[in-house]
Amino acid sequence: MVSDPTESFSRPRVAAGVLFFDHLGRVMMVVPSYKDYRDIPGGYIEHGETPSRAAAREVKEELGITPPLGRLLAVDWAPNRSEGDKQLFVFDGGILDQEWLERIVLDPGELTGYEFHEVASIAEATIPRLARRITHAAYAREQDTVAYLENGEVPA
Repeated sequence: MVSDPTESFSRPRVAAGVLFFDHLGRVMMVVPSYKDYRDIPGGYIEHGETPSRAAAREVKEELGITPPLGRLLAVDWAPNRSEGDKQLFVFDGGILDQEWLERIVLDPGELTGYEFHEVASIAEATIPRLARRITHAAYAREQDTVAYLENGEVPA
């Protein structure tokens, strides 16, 4: 019996998220109803969907808004013991001014709130691997570059 050579290939779960900022440069963190930590708006990519479209769809579903999304800030290869291989895309949502903030309508099945946090202290607001990803993505935004990450870190 010949085994399928593709069985050894990784089939990661792929997700896309967005970094939104307020006028003070703080990053938006959402409060999911189904997680015990703060996250960025986003979620898993559906079959046939691109990462940027998934990010826009998730923002609309979670926050009820459709602001224009900017460029890719980071890609993170981040395997998870319970979920297996994961690949995560982070896009620039730019600054959400008061007009956008007033339009937010949270999906009560997913989110209980949102907050803005200083990037420098984001580790206090969420789990370590996400804090690393946010920090590198925010830096990539400042430097007009894209960060390639492995487990939230730039590989050596």
